[in-house]
Amino acid sequence: MMELNSLRQFLVVARLEHLSRAADELRVAQPSLSRAIARLESELGTPLFDRGGRLRLNRTGRLFRDHVERSLGELEAGQRAVAEATSQGLGTVRLASETFLTLTGPLAAYKRAHPSSEIELHWSPAEDMPRRLRGQDVDLCVASQRIHAEGLESARLFDEAVGVGTPLDHRFAGRTSVSIEDLAGQPLITARKGHWIRRLLDRLFAARDLTPRIVCESDEPAAIAGLISAGIGIGLVPAFARRVATHTEGAWIPVDSADCRRTVILYWGADNHLSAAARLMRTTITGWDWNADVDT
Repeated sequence: MMELNSLRQFLVVARLEHLSRAADELRVAQPSLSRAIARLESELGTPLFDRGGRLRLNRTGRLFRDHVERSLGELEAGQRAVAEATSQGLGTVRLASETFLTLTGPLAAYKRAHPSSEIELHWSPAEDMPRRLRGQDVDLCVASQRIHAEGLESARLFDEAVGVGTPLDHRFAGRTSVSIEDLAGQPLITARKGHWIRRLLDRLFAARDLTPRIVCESDEPAAIAGLISAGIGIGLVPAFARRVATHTEGAWIPVDSADCRRTVILYWGADNHLSAAARLMRTTITGWDWNADVDT
């Protein structure tokens, strides 16, 4: 009989594909975790990982992982539904996003309207969002890039221009627009691979058979803005971010390219049970007046 704890441990090992890191995250001894995975494989009668050198989830392991995520997600959803039905409060809403700067307005409005509700915020790259929604690890996801996966429903929140941020004394600062070709050879500050703004940068350059000259990669928007202001380089900056930034100085120049934009979308699982808190958060976010916040 498979134990729930062993299945949860398997999901962590499957995600990290590294026993020692998984053991650290789970706060268990590595030999104990290895034995738990071995027992699970013995019970299933087949290996779930390839162990030639680095640990890798194999085809059977990926198949099993998908079923385990759905099964544990349903179990946890049932537990939350019972807790919601027997409590007086709204419960907890779990929201994942690539950036929360965009969401500060609706999050503040939600908390003012529903002070008893708890909000859990999870940073997540877009590629992890379908798995987290299917496994009901989170209720809602906000992505700045389209997610192509089955079993998800979505609502488009807004579309906005992405321009170039520069120091005030940069030669581009006084221009009304720049082209992607103008950016070739310039020192660029951007996010790591997988982040929406890095995907956009790579896509724009690749479409013109150009290679960006990246001098810094960071997942911290404030650090990117600060480095641009300090004159270390320039970088793509969404219109929303340049208006709410108050602690750094710099110029923002539109890019002369129709595809230099981002579309922000809210996602949720099509068949997931959403708590009252999650349904209210969805209503708050989709009903927000984004036109008041966003330059198009």
